[in-house]
Amino acid sequence: MATITKRARADGSLVYKAEIVIKKDSVVVHRESKTFDRQKLARDWAMRREVELQTASVYAKKDYLPLRDLISHYIKEFQPEGRTKNADLAALMKRDIAVIDVHKLTAKDLIRHIRLRNRECQPQTAGNDLIWLNIVIKTMAGLIDLDIDPAIFDSARRVLRSEGLIAHSAQRERLPSKTELWALSRYFYDKPFMLHLIWFAIYSARRLSEITRLEWDDIRHDDRTCIIRDLKDPRKRNVVKRFKIPAGAHKIILKQPRTSRFIFPYNPKTIGKYHTDACKFLGIDGLHFHDYRHLATTRLFEAGLSIVQVQQITLHANWTTLQRYVNLNPGDVDI
Repeated sequence: MATITKRARADGSLVYKAEIVIKKDSVVVHRESKTFDRQKLARDWAMRREVELQTASVYAKKDYLPLRDLISHYIKEFQPEGRTKNADLAALMKRDIAVIDVHKLTAKDLIRHIRLRNRECQPQTAGNDLIWLNIVIKTMAGLIDLDIDPAIFDSARRVLRSEGLIAHSAQRERLPSKTELWALSRYFYDKPFMLHLIWFAIYSARRLSEITRLEWDDIRHDDRTCIIRDLKDPRKRNVVKRFKIPAGAHKIILKQPRTSRFIFPYNPKTIGKYHTDACKFLGIDGLHFHDYRHLATTRLFEAGLSIVQVQQITLHANWTTLQRYVNLNPGDVDI
């Protein structure tokens, strides 16, 4: 419905602003206005424009678009990075919620999906589904005319949090013990490359995916620094940064044969499987390869390095993210 508003110009003359606002389910989906010198002209334009909009896409019923197809389009269009995110998106496309029309998606649908997910996973994992769905819909709304109120995610999130059905990921405090490291060292006696990778991770604080991308030509041996390409960053892509290589990690690099442009020319998935199989065989529970990064960061602080110095090695952007990787005990403070 159009509204006509009268206002005075600086010279005292009157103008009439005709404004048309269209809402669907209490959400504004279209707004436009025009100013005229005469009230009749404003009314005539508003009436004519409303008739035109009746046949426009603003009022038109959207074609059926299953959430599954929207996710597929998002993956093809933006090629999201991260193995976990891609795996979660692929799994979402196979769930019951994937057949729901995006234009008819409601907070109730989101709540029902998370309740079902809680039967098979932790609230932290279930919460990821809500995050990915929100990202997909917000991103694709910039390319496709979606008839959906983004506020449904806030409504669903409030209910799910109050019921404990979603939660933030718990900070990992799992560090390998000396006994476990000794057992792993003995297990990989006939696979020295695995020993080198484990201890390089412990000395360098690098992720496994970063270790296997390090290149010989990017090392500066004089100041013990190296470049990391495609550094993990949730807000940026193709990030390239130089980091300090601790002495222990540098010694391991010097032991590697130069057989390709990569210092550690291995598939990170294969290395991860070797590590998982070894822990299972040795009865080491809950130890992930990524926990060596936690151990490395903790050891750097134990060695007396400042936050800024540690950041030159780990490349964490700020203390908030760096803090998650530190596992210091109050009793370790010497004061």
